[in-house]
Amino acid sequence: MKAIVQSAYGAPDDVLALRDVPQPSIRDDEVLVRVRAASMHPDIWHTVNGVPYALRIMGGGLRGPKNPVLGTDVAGEVEAVGGAVSRFQVGDAVFGEIVSGNQWTNGGAYAEYAAARESRLAPKPSGVTFEQAASVPTSALIALRAVRGEGRVRSGQSVLVNGAGGGVGTMAVQIARAAGAYVTAVDSSGKADMLRSIGAEHVIDYAQEDFTRTGERYDVIVDLAGNHRGGGCGRSSRLTAPTCSWATSTSTAAPTIAGSAASAASSA
Repeated sequence: MKAIVQSAYGAPDDVLALRDVPQPSIRDDEVLVRVRAASMHPDIWHTVNGVPYALRIMGGGLRGPKNPVLGTDVAGEVEAVGGAVSRFQVGDAVFGEIVSGNQWTNGGAYAEYAAARESRLAPKPSGVTFEQAASVPTSALIALRAVRGEGRVRSGQSVLVNGAGGGVGTMAVQIARAAGAYVTAVDSSGKADMLRSIGAEHVIDYAQEDFTRTGERYDVIVDLAGNHRGGGCGRSSRLTAPTCSWATSTSTAAPTIAGSAASAASSA
């Protein structure tokens, strides 16, 4: 099969190539997915470049990637199932995050076929395209943890999302809005219309206004940008919000994707 293969750590043009590789075999608890779409997110950049160096000792591989095939988030159709798999059948449309725990590793999604544990996949909602579904897992699971887990957002609350226009931020806005919260989104002015279209009632242009100095009060602040560290999320949690949830792409999400990601995809 064809796959994007990483030979070492470094600049993409130097270490990535389209090559023929063996089709992955599956274990009893795994599913073989015929890949229809795979997404790009910041963790891919980290795994290609091998920085920060901590990712290498966390399982990525010291001198080079342990798994040479890129990608973690995938959507496609079930090609084969292991003997212990009970939730999926050949032909089912699925999506999910192939890796678990440390997200700074290659998962094998940038290929014609990918192997994933049954617990890492969810049925693709019929109203969601493969491309849309593939963009959900990593970003939405982080957003779910920030909004529902640490933030415990409830209906009627006022929520501010800092860095709302990125992959995690757009999911956080939609999840908070679906929970019934009033959402304020902070990002650049060029993303204002998009943020309003996905549910933000109020948008702040960070270049024109510092949300930590407005005097507005919020029940929960989800700080994804981290551009006020030492005085942003910390200052905001003291002065304006009882809950300040700080999340990055390295946050450990739910132990299984089943249910959680499907819920996020439906909300989005």
